[in-house]
Amino acid sequence: MIKASTNIVLQRHDKKPILIDCYINTEKEAQPLIVFCHGYKGYKDWGAWSLMAIEFAKAGFAFVKFNFSHNGGTIEQPIDFPDLEAFGQNNYSKELDDLGDLIDWTVGRYKDDANVNTNRIILIGHSRGGGIVLLKAAEDPRITEVITLAGVSDYKVRFPKGEAFIKWNKDGVYFIKNGRTLQDMPHYFQYYEDFVANEERLSISKAAMSIKCPYLIVHGTADEAVKHEEAERLHSWCRHSQLLWFEGANHVFGMKQPWKEPQLPKEMVLVLEACYRFLS
Repeated sequence: MIKASTNIVLQRHDKKPILIDCYINTEKEAQPLIVFCHGYKGYKDWGAWSLMAIEFAKAGFAFVKFNFSHNGGTIEQPIDFPDLEAFGQNNYSKELDDLGDLIDWTVGRYKDDANVNTNRIILIGHSRGGGIVLLKAAEDPRITEVITLAGVSDYKVRFPKGEAFIKWNKDGVYFIKNGRTLQDMPHYFQYYEDFVANEERLSISKAAMSIKCPYLIVHGTADEAVKHEEAERLHSWCRHSQLLWFEGANHVFGMKQPWKEPQLPKEMVLVLEACYRFLS
């Protein structure tokens, strides 16, 4: 039986709270613990992530997913982006610190639970979240395996360039149109300033070169958002990594928001089967 505990609120001193979902298979002991990180303009309830969580739990993994504190959602409205001010104040350092606090909380919650093995912590990240899990794996020795789904290889290249960068610096903010919600989503200049101040900590290439744990890179050949060269770079930086291509899969492996089907798209079913093989 799968026990789902959803929308748990992690309150933190002087930081925004984090909203968490936990999935435990109550019929299996000592399950490895998976922590999943969503990507840019994402959230824990996007698309079929909840179905993915259930499938991992059925396969014998404790599964935790969460909203980054500044992803634009709120405790009351975790889906979509009611808090654009928080979204604009987000940066990579905050997401990395969020993940650290989330891991600490999860280990504390399950350290005495016979169903969960908190000595085996697996990180899975999608897209921008793929960079975050690599960075955390490089700085946290508790991480035993890492998987990136359509993961990015470099944060610096994603900032505006040329005249757009000059205008961003002058105005203090630039906006990205969300094609689904039609919101103009702000990015304040602190986003870039924080990256420059913490560039060594936020170097995905350095993290990929330094991690010792097993690493699986999953990428679709039809990914329209993160090009195949990024997966190849990640693989070249981490010599012991495994790179798996999924023919015809797009950036979200066949999913969309909202996802109304009772099962995962076929692309994600194949991805999960590959993850099970890797983790076994």
